[in-house]
Amino acid sequence: MKLGKINVSTTKAWIIIGIGVAGVIILAETRRRRRRKTEAREDFGAFIERFELLPAPQPPPPAARQLLSGLNFAISDIFDVKEYVTGFGNPDWKRTHEPAGRTAVAVSSLLKNGATCIGKTVMDELAFGITGENLHHGTPNNPEMPSHVPGGSSSGSAVAVAAGLVDFALGTDTTGCVRIPGSCCGIIGFRPSHGVVSTVGVLSNSQSLDTVGWFARDPSILHHVGRILLQVSPVELRRTRRFIFADDCFQLSKVPKQKSVYVVNRSTENLSGYQPPKHMNIGQYIASNVPSLKGFHEPSSNLHHGTSTLKALSTVMLLLQRYEFKTNHEEWIKTVKPKLGPDISGRVLAAINTSNENIKTFYKVRIELRAALHNLLKDDGILVLPTIPDSMLKLNSSKNLFTEFHNQAFALLSIASMSGCCQVTVPLGKHDGSPISISFIASHGADKFLLDTILDIYSSLQEQANITSNSLPMQDIDGNIDTSELLKEKGNAAFKGRQWNKAVSYYSEAIKLNGTNATFYCNRAAAYLELGCFQQAEADCSQAILLDKKNVKAYLRRGTARESLFRYKEAAEDFKHALVLEPHNKVANLAEKRLRKLAS
Repeated sequence: MKLGKINVSTTKAWIIIGIGVAGVIILAETRRRRRRKTEAREDFGAFIERFELLPAPQPPPPAARQLLSGLNFAISDIFDVKEYVTGFGNPDWKRTHEPAGRTAVAVSSLLKNGATCIGKTVMDELAFGITGENLHHGTPNNPEMPSHVPGGSSSGSAVAVAAGLVDFALGTDTTGCVRIPGSCCGIIGFRPSHGVVSTVGVLSNSQSLDTVGWFARDPSILHHVGRILLQVSPVELRRTRRFIFADDCFQLSKVPKQKSVYVVNRSTENLSGYQPPKHMNIGQYIASNVPSLKGFHEPSSNLHHGTSTLKALSTVMLLLQRYEFKTNHEEWIKTVKPKLGPDISGRVLAAINTSNENIKTFYKVRIELRAALHNLLKDDGILVLPTIPDSMLKLNSSKNLFTEFHNQAFALLSIASMSGCCQVTVPLGKHDGSPISISFIASHGADKFLLDTILDIYSSLQEQANITSNSLPMQDIDGNIDTSELLKEKGNAAFKGRQWNKAVSYYSEAIKLNGTNATFYCNRAAAYLELGCFQQAEADCSQAILLDKKNVKAYLRRGTARESLFRYKEAAEDFKHALVLEPHNKVANLAEKRLRKLAS
């Protein structure tokens, strides 16, 4: 009996001890989580790891101070730092790899020139995402729009700069991983020419596309960092500059041209050395000068020629990325079976299951595209286009919204990624509360020229963006109906004669006189479609439908415009509505079936 009492008492004691230990563990974990939340609020969730890498000693007087003296910076979790494990944004990668034996060349160069590194930042796992969301480390908070994604894959670096936590930061750009977060966070993001900045000590996603990029709020700091990483001299003879606007690319942006194209035009008017800007359809130019791309156009596509070409180019970019990622990491993926976020998991699975079919053609496309852009831009040309299609995605956006953003964004971003040309994204204020930006692309190797241009034009761009944001759009007026009908007929004649611009002018004059006629809007939409002005065509068709809900042509044309903007689900709905009005319409029937597949 005595022994039994001892056992009962001992059991109770162990229960009490167990409860106490559990309580301590729960309390410690609660405190850890609270501390993590506090830290995330303080650093916007940008950092994975904090440390301090001190710069090289300053040279004694009278030598000049080092160029980056007094500046601090952060690096994505993709750069090696001696004695630290590079995590690649994924705990399983970090768990299965050893500490780095040396620091990445790019990071060492910055330290040697006076900068201090204060830590590693969050990134999309394996550098394979574009939203900046990370299942394991959390999503950095976008300082400009907390309810929206920061953009990725170099999300933490962009957030650290945008929040003023560092003076500049390094990331990598493969398919847009610096340009997207730069645009989303309202800061400057620079993707250098492929191969000009050392990637030694940087984990690779796709070596034919990977570059070391950087972020800054201040164009002079962007320029200083560029001088170090590019290893260029500060002195260069001033060249004239030619801006070429990619009009078809602006059709993929919902930002009014008044806040983009107009701002750039106005910014150069009072600056010396800038030639009058030119306009072109870059998609059609690429189609004519990159013959190896022809086999990648989607079969039975209703996309207009220029847009179809950019879609094909983005397809090749993603196929090349998958092939090289598989070559680099297939063995590790199959051996470790890492835990990945759902979006990243899908991308990795697609890469592992890809074949090496057409691989030689992918590389031919790169060579031909770089040559084509060099012939277009030479050493003084700069291509102007939107960085991303429109306002960023909200956190946890639906799959449909993500797919639309993905398709449009990669159509724009593939031009620099596949050609290896340098590109910079520059903030231009806000539209509907979201940061907006503009991008500039220069020839491969013209990085210093592009950095000099941004340094020269940046303050003027910001001034004009502020002026434009406070101005009001012009209003249309109504007028005489008989005259408007005459103008419509002139527009029809111009359309038949394939004079699309003239047709638009006539229809526009007719609409000014009579803004309640659905046919005028619908006819102008047809002309806009021929010009590749898809957003204008969509807007005109929507107005026509508002005025006449049984206008079958308006639904057909709006469907065509939306398909050309990669908004497949909305396009399918338009063609479906046309079939309700005309059940035997063959165009609508074929298009609706095709788009239902694409949307799914």
